Amino acid sequence: MEACRRLRAGHYGKGLSTGKAVITTAGRLPARHVIHTVGPVWNGGHKQEPELLANCYRNSLNLAAENQLHSIAFSSISTGVYRYPKAEATAIAVREVRAFLEQHDLPQEVVFVTFDEVSFQLYERELE
Repeated sequence: MEACRRLRAGHYGKGLSTGKAVITTAGRLPARHVIHTVGPVWNGGHKQEPELLANCYRNSLNLAAENQLHSIAFSSISTGVYRYPKAEATAIAVREVRAFLEQHDLPQEVVFVTFDEVSFQLYERELE
């Protein structure tokens, strides 16, 4: 939280734009860094939601590579309170990660974290 407060006090006083990403230290979490991104709110797919969601993954992966992080974990961005349809979000996440890894050596490991059986099955299918 302290790292986020410093960001808000500085360059990101109005908050982070949708699709952008920033990296902070991880505080007391069992990680070195946290990459923060703002996913799009689902509005039927007519307000650039797919591109904005893709940008979340691309920008987060770029930060991971720039900071020489060997692993990164993603939850399913925007599929909770932002109501992005899980199947579409999963397809975008897997597509963007695959495309990035084809062009970059880092991160070496990408983990998709799911919190329900439906999401797990969607990722499992997309990753086959």
